[in-house]
Amino acid sequence: MQTFGNIMFWVPCRQPRGSEWRNPQRQQGIISLYIKSQQIPVSFSPPFASDVSHQKTDWNSVHSKICHLLSPVLKPQRCFPSAKDRKEGKEELLRKQESLVAVAMSRAQCFVWAGQPLDAIPAALQALRSSCRLLGPASLRLLPIYLLLAEACTGAGRPRQAAKYLSQAQWIVLQSPDCSAALQSKLHQGLGLFCIAEGNVDQALYHLANDVYLATAEFGLNSIEVSGGYFHMANIFFHQNEMDAADSLYSEVSRLWHAWLLSSLHGHQRALQAQAEASPFNEEEEGTEEGTTEAQRERGARMLSALLELRERGPLQHLGETTQILHSLAIIHYLGQDCAKAQELGMKAFDLAKQLPQQDSLETIGHLLELINAQLSQTT
Repeated sequence: MQTFGNIMFWVPCRQPRGSEWRNPQRQQGIISLYIKSQQIPVSFSPPFASDVSHQKTDWNSVHSKICHLLSPVLKPQRCFPSAKDRKEGKEELLRKQESLVAVAMSRAQCFVWAGQPLDAIPAALQALRSSCRLLGPASLRLLPIYLLLAEACTGAGRPRQAAKYLSQAQWIVLQSPDCSAALQSKLHQGLGLFCIAEGNVDQALYHLANDVYLATAEFGLNSIEVSGGYFHMANIFFHQNEMDAADSLYSEVSRLWHAWLLSSLHGHQRALQAQAEASPFNEEEEGTEEGTTEAQRERGARMLSALLELRERGPLQHLGETTQILHSLAIIHYLGQDCAKAQELGMKAFDLAKQLPQQDSLETIGHLLELINAQLSQTT
């Protein structure tokens, strides 16, 4: 096995046909030759496996989605006669490599969100391999991949591997004095979550406090990027039965997401209005509003759903905050084109809002329900 700095080289298993592959010595020889010929980097990879279950996991995790991208990336590149053709060839290869990384990262993140960390690991490793080839082993753009791998390994019950990936992420940050506060914030959140899994809550609170500080410095006090640190700190205080601190932080999480989602909904409406008013003969871009991303909606839905369950099970009534959470979740599902779920949550929020002493929120929730019903009528 060859190494490059802290990176070990190996490749996903490719099983040749024929009975000779069943010989372990023959397997090892073929593996060694393939490693030397391809040199695809992976950091802290699990022991090489070539059984059917490993191949099935690898296939279901990522290779079924990237096979069409692997061939043009791994095969020898053509020799172009002119400098212009060579430049275009390099640019095309770069686009294919970036597409490969994007698909692998998306698959890994989806598996983590679905509670399938073992399936996320092969996809994240593929993203790491391709990114190392593309960017080198010390690029700051590797940091999100290492953090995702650490999260997946922690969820899969592999703390030693998770610690190694986090150490690699810390090393990259230490070697990069120009590392942004946003990336440092993500690193501290990853370290905080690992400390929570290890039961070291004091160290977890230290890292999460740094996460909040750095995210605030980069994005501002009212950014949803701050909410993750608040949420995980609140969970710690909740399990320590420090309910005043926990409730305060949970309320701040709910407030941040509600304000951001209302702003996103208004932006979505403006974009739809501009699109409706635009001339069909106008070739200019229709609207400039940036919508929510799938990652933002998923992160918000997971956080707010957990908070909703907590509030509904709690001994104290938090009608105002529960209404706010239901309203936020309804907006998330509406923006994600799941209007049936959005309508269900919106109706619950509307019914709860009627019980509040101040019914200012009835108008905004009612307006959302109108948008949802209009969308449903167009699709039926």
